Formats: sequence, structure tokens, C-alpha cells
Amino acid sequence: MLVLSGAACAGDASQERGEGEGDADPFRVALLTAGPVSDAGWYAGAYEGLLLIQDSLGARVSHQQTRSPAEFDEAFFSYASSGYDLIFAHGFEYQDAAVRAGEQFPEVTIVVSAGGRVSENVFPLIYRLEEASYLAGMVAGWMTVSGTVGMVGGVAIPPAVGTFRAFEAGAKSTNPGVTVLEAFIGSWDDVAAAKEAAVAQLRRGADVLIHNTDAASFGVFQAVREVSEAGGTAWALGMNRDQNDVAPEITLGSAIIRIPRSFVEVARAYLEGTLGQGAIYNDLANGGVEFVPSPRHAELFTPEILSALEEARAGIKEGSLDIPRIRFVESEEEPVGSRDR
Repeated sequence: MLVLSGAACAGDASQERGEGEGDADPFRVALLTAGPVSDAGWYAGAYEGLLLIQDSLGARVSHQQTRSPAEFDEAFFSYASSGYDLIFAHGFEYQDAAVRAGEQFPEVTIVVSAGGRVSENVFPLIYRLEEASYLAGMVAGWMTVSGTVGMVGGVAIPPAVGTFRAFEAGAKSTNPGVTVLEAFIGSWDDVAAAKEAAVAQLRRGADVLIHNTDAASFGVFQAVREVSEAGGTAWALGMNRDQNDVAPEITLGSAIIRIPRSFVEVARAYLEGTLGQGAIYNDLANGGVEFVPSPRHAELFTPEILSALEEARAGIKEGSLDIPRIRFVESEEEPVGSRDR
């Protein structure tokens, strides 16, 4: 995390990295994030993807952290007018500014992670994280002793709500009587608020917590760790990135997105001219999302549990297991996976 934080060009679009220096017409790729890339989650995965594009495709890359809609517009204008070819805007909140920028700069390609709006040069990059969070929910249903599990979210946008609906369904599939608590703190990065929400759920009897936040996740892990340190039993589940090593002693597993891989695939498709039109999907079937049990607690994942997880995973992939989904992409009528990469 320290390496990522130190290397990021946050807040300064003029700073660049890459092999393109000296090239007549280098491939330029930019990344916008609304939070710090030191979050060990959503933003960190995006920055890893940017560096992987640099290393594997020889691109000149730049990153900027933006916090307000006015900053979104300014950053899009700055990168587009400076000759950047491909801009990754990593978050649902960028979609309106992306469409505006796309209209103003039709020669620039913009990819909005978890976005819902589509235009000729704006592509939503959709992660079916609900498929992995359903599996995480199954694990929570098995592992809870109290019969209560909790969910702490950042902002209640459709992609985040969708992961919680699926988690709840997964928990009830393995423990029909389980009580599921839910809280959205209104921020992706407020560690104190996330810890407060987690502590409230733990006091109400929850003994397995999952989050869908960014840097605020550290507050959830800390709340669960303090229960364990006080002699109690509670577990956490990671989200967005493999967080099994953030608090390994109390983390059962993580519902992950393979963000770096998806970024490189999109950038390569752009270079090859095969990007096509419309949303780009990543799911269990193409390996874009997954649930990863913590190797530290492998003994808890009995052969019966692993077999049940694999059966559910196969059912989701082939479409025989129906899980809750919130569709938020404009004119999303195509079957899930029809444009999977």
C-alpha cells in the first residue's frame, strides 16, 4: 500500500509514467479515481491495472484523484485535450461527466467502471461482483454462530446494493433463519464511520461482517479485530480486492474483482480495434470476479463446504442458479455474459 500511495500521481494530471517518452505518438492512458489508491481495495486494484498497462503495453500513463463533479469535468478536459487516447474513470459517480466529455472529445475513449450510461465512445465496465458476494454470503451463513450477519456499505449506488442483495440471498441459502443487518455510511473512505457501523452491528449480535467500501474497509476490519482481541469470536469478509492479508487473523475470505486484468484486456482491445460497442462484462464465467477463501483458515472450509461452493459457482456460471441482480446499464436487455471478455 505504501508503494502504491507513493507512486500514484494523485491530484496532478501533469505527472506521467511510461515507456512512451521519446515516441512520436505514444499510447496514452489515464486513470481517474475518487479516492486514494492506498485503500487495499477498489482504487488500489485500478492503479495496479494502470501500471500493468504501462508494463505490458508500453503505454504512457497518468493518474489523478478527483473528489467533486467539477473536478471530474476538469480532469476529463485536461486529459482529453492533452492527447490521451484512453481514460479509465473508476466509479459509478463518473458516468455523467464521462458522457459530457465523450460528446466534447469524440476521438477519446472513456471506460467507466461500474457505470450505467453508454454512448459511442463511453463504455461501462461492469463487474458482476454480486456473483462472488453470493458465494461469500453462503460462507457467512455457514460460519455464523449467533445467526446474525452484517453488511457495511459506502454509498447506496446500484452496484453496491446489488452485492448486498446477493450476499443476503447466499447467506439465506445456507442458513434460512439467518438475520442480515445492513448499513450504508454515505462515504467510501470514512474509516471512523465504517467502524462505528460495524461496532453497532456486532453489538446487535452479528458475528460475520462483509463490507462494500473503499478505504473505509479498514474500520470494519478493526472493529472485528477488536472483538477477537477481547476474547470474542467474529469474522470479516473482504470485498473488491483480495483482502485476506489485510487482517488475516479474522478474515474468512474475499469477494474479488480482477480489476488489473480487465483493464489490460480493455486497453489491448482498444489497440487492436476490437472494443466494439456497449458495456463490457466481467463475471465468474470469464474469471473477472471470484470468491477466494482465506488460506489462513483453510481448516474451516471442509470438503463439504468447498463442494457446495463449487456447485453454486457452476450453477451461476451456466445460469441454472438464479441470484439477485440490479440492472443499471442503459438499455441492458442482452443476456448476462453476451459481451464477456
